[in-house]
Amino acid sequence: MKVTKDMTIGEIIRNNPNAARILMSFGMGCVGCPSAQAETLEEATMVHSMDIDALLEALNQ
Repeated sequence: MKVTKDMTIGEIIRNNPNAARILMSFGMGCVGCPSAQAETLEEATMVHSMDIDALLEALNQ
């Protein structure tokens, strides 16, 4: 399944358990918190000042 910027963090992790490790390696340490479960990848990258394109590339490899 291809990860897109409008998927929620919870959805991404449910579909690919390895995604949590990738997200945390980019500095998103709160992948398990309740608000992260409903937050989109785009929202999370804006909050954490991350490069969404690099993160999407890593998640989709």
